[in-house]
Amino acid sequence: MALNKKKPNPIDVHVGSRVRLRRNVLGMSQEKLGESLGITFQQVQKYEKGTNRVGASRLQAIASILSVPVSFFFEDAPGSENERIEGFAEENSASYVVGFLNTTEGLQLSRAFVKIPDPKVRRKIIDLVKAMAAEDTPE
Repeated sequence: MALNKKKPNPIDVHVGSRVRLRRNVLGMSQEKLGESLGITFQQVQKYEKGTNRVGASRLQAIASILSVPVSFFFEDAPGSENERIEGFAEENSASYVVGFLNTTEGLQLSRAFVKIPDPKVRRKIIDLVKAMAAEDTPE
């Protein structure tokens, strides 16, 4: 007899990934978020994976704790208007940014970059990274 493993709803997965993104950007642990919500970190994990659906009142509480509007969790959600428009921005740039910030390197880089006080130095770093990326691109 095969087990009927139900796949998480794509919207629940998206909302969970946005919770994780914002929590990581703030440098908050799952334990801290769970503590603030009165739940376990395991429950936060399940929300972030989309395994468990986040109820409306809980999502409002998460938004408040993470200092974002509730709409933040639905930006670029599967089936949203922005996603359906072909060629809307370059390759759905918001999704690309979210994917980058969900990596360890992306999060470390963005945290370090915003701490650089001199805008000229930040500009030079951008130019350096662009030059390095161009070197790796076959002509």
